[in-house]
Order: sequence, then C-alpha cells, then structure tokens
Amino acid sequence: MTDVLILGGTGWLSGRIAQRWLLSGSTVTCLARGGRPAPDGATLVIGDRDAADVFDIVAARDWDHVVDVSSRADHVRAAVGTLGDRAARWTYVSSMSVYADDATVNADETAPLLDAAEPGTEYDYGAEKVAAEEAVRTLGDRALIVRPGLIVGDGDPSDRFGYWAAAFLRDGDGTVLLPEAGDRLTQVIDVDDLADFVVATTATGTVNAIGDRHPLGEVIERVRTVAAHRGDTRAAGDEWLRAHDVEYWMGERSLPLWLPAEMTGFMSRSNDRYRAAGGELRDLDATIARVVADENERGVDRPRRAGLTRDDELELLGLLD
Repeated sequence: MTDVLILGGTGWLSGRIAQRWLLSGSTVTCLARGGRPAPDGATLVIGDRDAADVFDIVAARDWDHVVDVSSRADHVRAAVGTLGDRAARWTYVSSMSVYADDATVNADETAPLLDAAEPGTEYDYGAEKVAAEEAVRTLGDRALIVRPGLIVGDGDPSDRFGYWAAAFLRDGDGTVLLPEAGDRLTQVIDVDDLADFVVATTATGTVNAIGDRHPLGEVIERVRTVAAHRGDTRAAGDEWLRAHDVEYWMGERSLPLWLPAEMTGFMSRSNDRYRAAGGELRDLDATIARVVADENERGVDRPRRAGLTRDDELELLGLLD
C-alpha cells in the first residue's frame, strides 16, 4: 500500500489527485490550512505553511510519495528541506508559465525558462514556479516535475475555459462576442487526466502535461454546439479588443483563451514526453460536455474570475456595430 502525503489536497486539482490516490488503494494524508475538507477517506492535518513548525507532525515518518502544488517558492524550499529525506518519490506540479519563450511552436521541456524568483522580490507566478522547481531538482532522480498547461473541467475556479460555455448558455438566442481566431491554436488538459497522470506515472525529470493542439475557433464552436446556442456570433480583431480594454487569456473584462498573435507558442507546446510517460487524453467533447453541465449547475450569471459580463459584452457588441 502506498503511503502518500499531499501538501494541499483540499483544492480543485490537489483534491482530485487525493481522490485518485484513494481510489488506487493508497493511504492519503493532506496537509492544508483547514478551510476546506479533505476528500472522504483521507486524513487531514491542519497546518499553515507560513509557520516554521508546519511540517513537524508529518516529518516524523517516511512517505512513499509526496505531492506538492504550491506556487510559493519559499514554501516548496521549506518542504524539500524538511521532508526531502523522508520521501521515496516527490512530485511537484509546476506550470508552463515557467517558460520564457512564448513564440516557438512545438517547444519541449528543454525550452528556456524565466529567471527564478529571488527571495524578497515582488511575487511573479512564473518566476516563483521556476525557483520552486530548482528546489525540487535537488532531490535528483526521485523527483518528477509536471508542467501543466491550461487545466480545465468541472469545478474550475479560474473560470477561463468555462467562460465560453457560460457565454453561450446565458445568451441563448443572443449574439456572443468572439476574438478573431484565424489560425490560432489552443491546448488544454482535463483535470482528471492530469490527476490520473500524477498518480499513475513512474516518470521522473520534467514533463509538459498538456493536451493536443486544436484550432481555437474550432474549440469555441464545439462549446457552442454542446451549449445549443441558437444566436449569432460576432468576431473582433486584436487591435479593436485592446483599444476597448478587453484583456486576453484571463481576468476581469477578458476573452479567455484568446492570445496575441506573437504568443503563438504559448498554446502549441510539445506533449510528446507526456504521451511517452503514459499520459492519456480523453476526448475533448467529453470534457466540454462536463464543463457545460457544470456551468449550468453553478449558474451562468454568477460572478466570475475571467470573461466578460453580459452587460460588458452587449456594450462592446454595440460599439462593434
């Protein structure tokens, strides 16, 4: 029986990973702040990673596998320093945001990285992940660094992929504003495929965990079909959207998945190593169907972390006319 420690285990991705370990018959301990429950069957140890003694309880024993998802380099360094000798295997979930080159298509795990964050400097997600990776690499061939791209699925707290489902659902027979997709691509990975990979793979080193490349316009249209949108769509170009304060990729007043033309490599990276390491990818339409159902259940007019409100969308469509 595998004895697993998850540093987290109560969030969206880390909770799915904990559930997969439990389904495999492993014993799972989650170290988290306690604001959310651990999955049924897991042991929850309450701890704040800003505290110096946070690992005291879990450092008193050996672990077959430690999984960490933190985006704070100081947290990761402290975990490696305290628990590294206690872990037979260590998996760190990093991000493709570590890469410095967003232009090269089909770049693999050897692509150049951002400069690692220095202690005491202003927080930068990608740079923090780079610094965290450096700490994990000191564990040598016991360590796996997984670099996911855009993670999607039901319950996604980022609201990025789900925005398109919500937009088509809420507008019904109205008009939906789209970016001009042209020949741009998008890549996503289902949260359950990622969780399965973390649990099942025996790979070490670094792996880009991302799905296959799909034309952006085709993916948005597939979401529209599943959402049974009956209205029209209107597309706006990059310059027009920027001139009207529409952000790309994420955040408030944004069109998620849309990226500037110069970022051709951001959503077109190689997933060859993921495939070779046993990573599987479910049919994208199955993921889309789950996301559409989830958006219906959670409410398409709820406050969102990404996308346009319907009022903003209507205002922009009026200006586009």
